[in-house]
Amino acid sequence: METKRSCNCDELAANVLTFPAVHPSMPDYANDVLVSAEWVEDNTEAFQSDDSDYRLVEVNSPESPDSDFPSRYDEGHIPGAIGMQWDEDLSDETERDILKKEDFEQVVGDAGISEDSTVVFYGDGWIPNWFALFAYWEFKYYGHEDARVLNGGKDYWVENGHELTDEEPDFPEVEYHARGPFEGIRAYKDDVDKALESGLPLVDVRSPEEFTGEIIAPEGLNETAQRAGHIPGASNIPVAQVLADDGRFKSAEELRDLYSDHDVDGEESVIAYCRVGERSSIEWFALHELLGFDDVRNYDGSWTEWGNLVRAPIETGEEE
Repeated sequence: METKRSCNCDELAANVLTFPAVHPSMPDYANDVLVSAEWVEDNTEAFQSDDSDYRLVEVNSPESPDSDFPSRYDEGHIPGAIGMQWDEDLSDETERDILKKEDFEQVVGDAGISEDSTVVFYGDGWIPNWFALFAYWEFKYYGHEDARVLNGGKDYWVENGHELTDEEPDFPEVEYHARGPFEGIRAYKDDVDKALESGLPLVDVRSPEEFTGEIIAPEGLNETAQRAGHIPGASNIPVAQVLADDGRFKSAEELRDLYSDHDVDGEESVIAYCRVGERSSIEWFALHELLGFDDVRNYDGSWTEWGNLVRAPIETGEEE
């Protein structure tokens, strides 16, 4: 597991940047990884600087005919934000995998992000920050130390009247050298097999209709599987349940209560999965980063791998 960098308060003060709690009245999260829309607005000048200390990244989710998102990146984004597409920029579309290390380094360096950058992710989608959390997880997999997330994502930003622009930044390219990969936050098919054998918690974050086998994937999404259902013994905790009505994350107390209802308390290894690993990265974030559970892994192969495997065990119907 990667080591988190401690906060250098003198350095932050020198840059006139602080990371206040997004919900001051709520119990503290385990890690200071969420920033508010107000904080981003107050510090847009820092994100527009050619200096690579601070970078803002909008990650677009896939478009579908019935999409009702605030806008795509090229239609309007937060001033200073870099635009990334999860499939084109952060994935190997041929292998249906995340980027190889050298490709990740190239993409990130070309965007003007250095190893020392504080990177704040946000995104659109019918789930707030839908693929932004996938990008966050991939950055942490390759060892980026200081990553944050705009709580509520683009939807919250737009709904609360914050500024958008169509001006795209052109930051100087830098050399980026990834410290990872750190395999402790990623699960593979063999890890799921071992979890099944030992009875360790599996969290299926898909919709109830996907979990029971009524549908294989949400309508209009291309990545799919041959079979419907869920991995035997998995608990169904749809990703929307970790978010409040305004799209921001629920409090630490609410999240602990939600997971404890499914016997997920951080005492054992936990594997989260969904369809292609993007929704499960949101709950990996909630479990690992917000609640501080030590051993939480995102199975990014998810249902597009498991549901296509010959002889892989599958259950249908509601959670027992």
